[in-house]
Amino acid sequence: MAEIHPTAIVESGAELGDGVVVGPYCAVGPEAVLRDGVRLVSHVVVAGRTDIGAATCVYPFASIGTPPQDLKYKGEPSRLEIGANNVIREYVTMNPGTEGGGMVTQVGENGLFMVGAHVAHDCRVGNHVIFANNATLGGHVVVGDFAIIGGLAAVHQHCRIGAHAIIGGVSAVVQDVIPYGSATGDRARLIGLNVVGLRRRDFPRSEVQALRTAYRLLFAEEGTLSERLEDVARMYADNGPVMDIVAFIRADSTRAICQPKSGNAG
Repeated sequence: MAEIHPTAIVESGAELGDGVVVGPYCAVGPEAVLRDGVRLVSHVVVAGRTDIGAATCVYPFASIGTPPQDLKYKGEPSRLEIGANNVIREYVTMNPGTEGGGMVTQVGENGLFMVGAHVAHDCRVGNHVIFANNATLGGHVVVGDFAIIGGLAAVHQHCRIGAHAIIGGVSAVVQDVIPYGSATGDRARLIGLNVVGLRRRDFPRSEVQALRTAYRLLFAEEGTLSERLEDVARMYADNGPVMDIVAFIRADSTRAICQPKSGNAG
């Protein structure tokens, strides 16, 4: 059975799983789905066609599933899908999709979204991510698993942030950031690899070293990026992490690849 505080409003039609807690002054819309063990601490708004995964905890004044901040949105029945075991802190905002982006915004599992973070319409956010305070995604952004977005950082619409990448605080990201990359600044540039993150996640030393070498080759000054990419792909065809970077760069994108200011910063 769900536990609903007397001051909360849960509209008819909302689906609440076992062990759901809806705290004081929360508002849950008629098309919302709260899976088993979801907890809304207090003063949380869950609107629209929003599905929140099991054991996710949402803190006060978060606004989840309210209409996209997109002037092209005309009320189409888009969705927001949030995975299990997320921590969504105070004043976080997450918006559903639009017709122009596939009608769905997706957030993975086991993420931490700190105070004031924003996930805009049509974003695709992976698992185990960390968004520090006031980290902001524009529309249609893709964020890979284990990525970290620093405090007050803003990611431009349609950009991609690769898995295991880290974005420094107060950065303005206007280009795609490779998997395992570390980028910072206005406008953000690569400053190397997220080596600390790789070590914390127990990547073997041999893989970290291979990534370092491949990074230096990819962003050397000789030749074009396309030529260097093919060389790295041949040299590291059997190395999964390096080939993750190769596949990321080869994938279609409306954004250029974020690169170092000059030379490589291995």
